[in-house]
Amino acid sequence: MTPRRLRLPMSSWFARATNVDNFDPAELPHGHRSDELPPFALAAAPILIVLAVNLIMSLFVLPRVDTGFLAEPRFGETTLAAVSGVWSVVTALAVASLVLVLIHRKRLPELRKTLDAGANSSVLPGLNTASLVGFGAVVAALPAFTVIRDGFLAVPGGALVSIAVAANVMGGITGSASGGLIIALNALGETFAHLAAAAGLDPALMHRVAAISSGALAMLPHNGAVVTLLAICGATQRGSYREVMMVGLVGPLVALVFVILTGKLFGAF
Repeated sequence: MTPRRLRLPMSSWFARATNVDNFDPAELPHGHRSDELPPFALAAAPILIVLAVNLIMSLFVLPRVDTGFLAEPRFGETTLAAVSGVWSVVTALAVASLVLVLIHRKRLPELRKTLDAGANSSVLPGLNTASLVGFGAVVAALPAFTVIRDGFLAVPGGALVSIAVAANVMGGITGSASGGLIIALNALGETFAHLAAAAGLDPALMHRVAAISSGALAMLPHNGAVVTLLAICGATQRGSYREVMMVGLVGPLVALVFVILTGKLFGAF
């Protein structure tokens, strides 16, 4: 009997081959693959620039800037520590994009159309992630969320297991690891800090467990990154989610169990 995978129509095989051969099939109509690929160092330059500029902004530039205005109500009454991460990343991405345009100017004969296509392609990931995180924030604001919060605190196994369950469930609700982690820590962070102090647990270990666990159930099919990945690759949830689940959901759960057991036995590491 012919295996099921071999009974795919020729169009499906062509689509799969196209997805493998090209990074973003959605961009294929806008140009073609160059016969002269850039050297590895030049291709890796934007990534290295992002890392370098991010580090320079965080450690050297922003700490020397007068940011007293951030405490004013019209600027949100915030602090540099609260916004420096975003400012550094945005600046690094902007600098890397500018350098990318300059070093590959000859490869971009129609720069405006290239920028338009990139801007249009960025809308889908942004809206996917924002809508799913916003959905989780609305859920957390509902009166019924207090029942969920109390249920997290009643989970047996101690503070480590409790915060792991809380971050996991919130990550699953929001479809975002960062969104689930933020909501879980905003709603229960102070309570978990007291529980950790009472149990003699290192706060660093608590944070590590929360960070790992938030990325497990967050990789359910409604996750914004999963939806975007499958859309870009021209794949479907039915045909490709199994592999995504093994890497993004089962793997973190196994690591989470190991970290909790190690933490209970040896403490922070």
